[in-house]
Amino acid sequence: MPSPSERPPTMHRTAGLILAAGASLRLGRPKQLLPYGHGVLLDAVLATARDCGFDQTVLALGGAAGEVQRTVDTSGCEIVLNPDFGEGCSSSIAAGIGVLHPDTDAVVLLLGDQPGVRAVNARAVLALLSTGEAAGEASGGHGAPGIAVCRYDDGVGHPMAFTRRMLPELAALHGDKAVWKLLEQRADDVVELPVPGPVPPDVDTEEDYRRVLAGLEGTP
Repeated sequence: MPSPSERPPTMHRTAGLILAAGASLRLGRPKQLLPYGHGVLLDAVLATARDCGFDQTVLALGGAAGEVQRTVDTSGCEIVLNPDFGEGCSSSIAAGIGVLHPDTDAVVLLLGDQPGVRAVNARAVLALLSTGEAAGEASGGHGAPGIAVCRYDDGVGHPMAFTRRMLPELAALHGDKAVWKLLEQRADDVVELPVPGPVPPDVDTEEDYRRVLAGLEGTP
């Protein structure tokens, strides 16, 4: 029997699921394609996902899907089209989970309109789950977390990671804020990663977009 140091990592196959299917109703134009840095908003999120080193990256599109695919470099992503995007982001989560590799051990959720999220934090929430699962195995399978989230100075936010055993519950969610309800219902399964600073803003309105651009200008 191999020693603990010789065993492979508990979670050896990871996936990133980028939720970018929104219709941008409040903004009035596709927020995925808002100018940002040297490209558009979704370009920045995809760059973060590529930096995470996921074994599989799934991009859920819906509103403005055709324009997004013509404009954005989606290389390295498996695109899933969500015809039910108007029902909220839970429909995109379900669509994305449906194309995950069957051996996926954990998935990280990223928002397609939240470019301030850092890859280092996505890797860290995965590491928290891996460490927690290893500890759970050592104690007979008890107490292993199923969800890891970022705890910013002003609240919980993305990136969030979920182990394989949580995927059926994720896929069964309905509505736009259902993930947050799942976090409340599964509070005993949640472990938090302390992250300094505020929750990175996402974009729903022109004011949100101005905040995101201001944050970009303040980046060294």
